[in-house]
Amino acid sequence: MTGQQAASGRHAPWIAHQARQLLVQRGHAWLLYGPSGLGQYPLALALARAWLCQDSGAEGACGICGSCHAIDVHTHADLCVLMPETTMLALGWPLSEKAQSDIDDKKRKASKEIRVEAMRDAVEFSQRTSARGRGKVVLVFPAEQMNTITANALLKTLEEPPGDVKFVLASESAHQLLPTIRSRCLGHAMQWPDANASQLWLQGYGLESASAQRLLMAMGGRPDDALAFVESGRDAATWSLLPKAVARGDAGFFKDWTIAQTVDALHKLSHDLMAVHVGASPRFFSVSDLDTGASFSALSAWSKSLAQSMRTMDHPFNAGLMLESLVGQAHSALNSAHSNLKR
Repeated sequence: MTGQQAASGRHAPWIAHQARQLLVQRGHAWLLYGPSGLGQYPLALALARAWLCQDSGAEGACGICGSCHAIDVHTHADLCVLMPETTMLALGWPLSEKAQSDIDDKKRKASKEIRVEAMRDAVEFSQRTSARGRGKVVLVFPAEQMNTITANALLKTLEEPPGDVKFVLASESAHQLLPTIRSRCLGHAMQWPDANASQLWLQGYGLESASAQRLLMAMGGRPDDALAFVESGRDAATWSLLPKAVARGDAGFFKDWTIAQTVDALHKLSHDLMAVHVGASPRFFSVSDLDTGASFSALSAWSKSLAQSMRTMDHPFNAGLMLESLVGQAHSALNSAHSNLKR
């Protein structure tokens, strides 16, 4: 689900179901956790909307009151959103005046971490009086993007929260959070949606049945990731063409992809090629998409190299050179059988 869909309260049925489950429970701090693509951010925002709504009920926020509208337009005085600046910009949330000015003046780039200055502002926000009288909410996403200093700045407020503030932390890698942060939150493991429900939901956004099914397979059954893939201008046909483009060494195929998206796709391709090599079924691609002639040793070495790349993909020194290197390694691995024949 995109930021606009989440902000408008348009939730997938499995998100609405989980919101109803959580709203009847008491607690001042929640940690929503699970793999990416399961809707941690939409669920966190659904909870925030319901907690702040002037006319909320068992189904959550009403969607029409002044509070709901203020969240829709990202101006609610009692909602503090803590995200990396890159995520805030992508989801349409405003940065602080100073942060926006520094970025506009090219004094620095938008941060990929949740900055400690933003966390200190959030702590100060939590201590203020509610503007609308419905309490206050601090939403943190993705929570694993807090470094140790930032997390420690939040910890004391979680331990001794002001009486009218609630926290909702949403994470796609909860194991990276400090144990002290996790222990002070009520945990909720995100539920995997039913495949049929996911497919129908994607069809509601204009995808044909076969395309929806194909993209769900490509994204490992994660509907949010499948929708994000489509909204980035790609489709099921793009995914099917990927293995052959890599085999050709066509780095241009990935010109509109981020490094993280490229590494993820190549990792899925290496997984499926090795699976087919040992007689198992592919998980992300159709068998017809795959050229299975590469040697297993080359595929294994390539997979290990991708695992190394995953550790540094958020901070490439030169994205263009890294992309060329990634595709070059993939091309060599996929053509390893042909190389061996020439020797």
